[in-house]
Amino acid sequence: MSGQSTRVTITHHVQGQGGCYVAVVEDSSHEGYLQWEPGGMQGGKEVRIAAHTVVPHAIGGRGVAAELVARMVADAERLDFLVRPDCSYVAAKFAENPDWAALKA
Repeated sequence: MSGQSTRVTITHHVQGQGGCYVAVVEDSSHEGYLQWEPGGMQGGKEVRIAAHTVVPHAIGGRGVAAELVARMVADAERLDFLVRPDCSYVAAKFAENPDWAALKA
């Protein structure tokens, strides 16, 4: 990994009842993604299950997965939903960021 910063663009795509955050890395044809599924309601708030986070080896080690999780958490704050971190990577990020506790289902 070089000292240069990697430019990552993240978009959100609704897919059926769920959705997918997609990370596109500048100068690469590879994409990472975080898929979520509907998880019902809890305390009057929508729950979104963070089901899978996948980052191809070709773009690994650049913080792409962390950026995907951060985007979902930012959306949870902005849109007032909760995240159930079924994906082990997302669960680890929630454990590392106790200030996200109010957003965890």
